[in-house]
Amino acid sequence: MEGDPDTTLVTEGEWKGWRVWRGLDPFEDLTGPFYLRQEPDGSVRCAFRADRKHMNAAGFMHGGCLMTFADYALFAIAHNHRERLGTPETSSGVTATLNGEFVSSVREGALVEATGEVVRMGRSLIFLRGLITSSGEPLLTFSGLIKRVRRRERS
Repeated sequence: MEGDPDTTLVTEGEWKGWRVWRGLDPFEDLTGPFYLRQEPDGSVRCAFRADRKHMNAAGFMHGGCLMTFADYALFAIAHNHRERLGTPETSSGVTATLNGEFVSSVREGALVEATGEVVRMGRSLIFLRGLITSSGEPLLTFSGLIKRVRRRERS
């Protein structure tokens, strides 16, 4: 992840030492910011701070926000494996499936984190699973598939 041209290192504030993807996914730019870092064991941890914009009418985090973060986490977790998928022209992917089970809720101000693992890599599919937590308590379990696709030119 270090030296990755797709990520930017945060150098100050609460997220110092974490990395961000900015300008690659306009929806994530709007709903985030979401952060990622590689842990000493090589795994990836994602995180963000629950803000007012992430809440539903009842004052809890909107389920759509948790699923958006789970989708982000799929790609962050798979990121270190993309080189094994082929050339840079074919190393992009799209979400083929995303499943989530809501376990608990979270309020504004909480730190929300995601971890997970690549379960299996096929020729064109990556199988993943993960867990989103806050203060060590599970919020959402998720699993998904990323389908390898040819990277498109950005306009």
